[in-house]
Amino acid sequence: MSEDDAYDYIPDARDGLTKKERIILYCLHEAQKEFGDRSVPTFTLYGRVVEKIDISQEEFQHILSRLVGLTRNSDGSMSYS
Repeated sequence: MSEDDAYDYIPDARDGLTKKERIILYCLHEAQKEFGDRSVPTFTLYGRVVEKIDISQEEFQHILSRLVGLTRNSDGSMSYS
């Protein structure tokens, strides 16, 4: 892991977001402006994110779930925390 890679995982002191979290939120914001009142499909958001950074679907889903406050229940279902 290079020194630049190590900084990708350290939250920024200003807002507590990592580089990947910030990129996901930025892409979501841009997509929401284009989609207007409609919801942004997760697959569309993922496509926009991978244009900017290398991220697996699993890591993307994990970060996105954490950002929107979803938690996985013991039975496998999702709920807001």
